[in-house]
Amino acid sequence: MRYALISDIHSNLQALDAVLADIDQRGDADAIYHLGDLVGYSSNPNEVVARLRERNIAGIAGNYDSTVATDYKHCGCKSETPEQEALAHLSYEYTRRTVSAETKRYLGALPFQLEIRPLGGHVAGPRLVLVHGTPTLNTLYWTADRTDEFCLKMAATVGLKAGDVIAFGHTHKPWHREVEGIHFINTGSVGRPKDGDWRAGYVRLLLGTDAPRVEFVRVAYDIDAATRGVLEAGLPGQFAEFLRTGGRS
Repeated sequence: MRYALISDIHSNLQALDAVLADIDQRGDADAIYHLGDLVGYSSNPNEVVARLRERNIAGIAGNYDSTVATDYKHCGCKSETPEQEALAHLSYEYTRRTVSAETKRYLGALPFQLEIRPLGGHVAGPRLVLVHGTPTLNTLYWTADRTDEFCLKMAATVGLKAGDVIAFGHTHKPWHREVEGIHFINTGSVGRPKDGDWRAGYVRLLLGTDAPRVEFVRVAYDIDAATRGVLEAGLPGQFAEFLRTGGRS
């Protein structure tokens, strides 16, 4: 089975539509799954959720989704400076004001994690587990510099074994590592990359009887429309610059 995994769309409808068009053009994905953080930072939270619902794309709750749904005191985002924290609060308050009651209900109904078995549950075979941050918290950052021991500890919480795959997002930086036969995949970000590449990112995963095959894909999108929407919504100009620089502003 070939899966398209998309994460951290963050209200960027233009990036989402470009990724979906790329998936459709390739024509070989058996299923698309999202890994959360559908809203926040950009101007189209309701439209992003509506698009996923139109396409019947299943997925899980990111920290931004669960905090908005439960009216938590903040978004659960990591800020490295007081300025970043202030900007994060502006984004969060905008998102909470903007989401419709229907969008909020959808976000609140998203599961914490999903498990997919491409060979079916009636036979032994590889498992694909989807989380947003880690299997313990959707706010915990699983960065590329985490040790192998950390990765194996997280894998053990959901009983993964050699040949299995766990995919996650949250950091907005894509990477892939194999440890003791278990594959760990950070899918990067559709709508707010932080690796210096402004293009939307997603993962194509082939999983079945052979070893997992992972492909990272980047897709150009209408960045001008996305940044214009940010500014017209009254969101900080820093958010538009962040999109243009791939997080290197």
